[in-house]
Amino acid sequence: MPQRPGQQRNSQRKLAEIRRQQRARQTRLRILAAVSGLAGAAGVVLAVVPLTARQTAQQVRRRATGATVDGIQCQASEQVAYHIHAHLAIYASGDPQAVPAGIGIPGDKCLYWLHTHDATGVIHVESPAQRTYTLGQFFDIWGQPLSTTQVGRATGHVTVFLNGKRFSGDPRSIKLTPHALIQLDVGKVVPPQPFTFPAGL
Repeated sequence: MPQRPGQQRNSQRKLAEIRRQQRARQTRLRILAAVSGLAGAAGVVLAVVPLTARQTAQQVRRRATGATVDGIQCQASEQVAYHIHAHLAIYASGDPQAVPAGIGIPGDKCLYWLHTHDATGVIHVESPAQRTYTLGQFFDIWGQPLSTTQVGRATGHVTVFLNGKRFSGDPRSIKLTPHALIQLDVGKVVPPQPFTFPAGL
């Protein structure tokens, strides 16, 4: 369905704001990379390698190219026929891990139907038609592995909570439903944490 001029302007404004935020984020990441390089020289070895903001941002840029992933396209404007939000929280050895902004928005040129605008863990599902999407598809767009023994670069037993209850199936199969609360714990189990969606989501 073609977008109205007002919708197109709103989409263009949102994309411009995303580009501005990503430019500022890239500057911060360059500073973090320099600091991380100094810390790495100290030879610190971790049993579980967390998803650092620097690593994930690099992987997002490298893996999300704009090509169709799992049948999910990357388009120049937001698709609003089906628009819902879910929340993803990740813990490695009990420590919260970042779900970075810009997943599914490669090079500021397009938006996948599954993406993040900020680092709050909110997954935006903005699709041209109502259909079922899964956490596995989101991770494929992110370019990160997801299984019962690995979440991104963190490895170990993965405990999954869905809407506050333990989920025993394959985490890739979790459906992204309206206001779903998804928590992935690698190693140490963290009690399900609450999340309040911002007004309007």
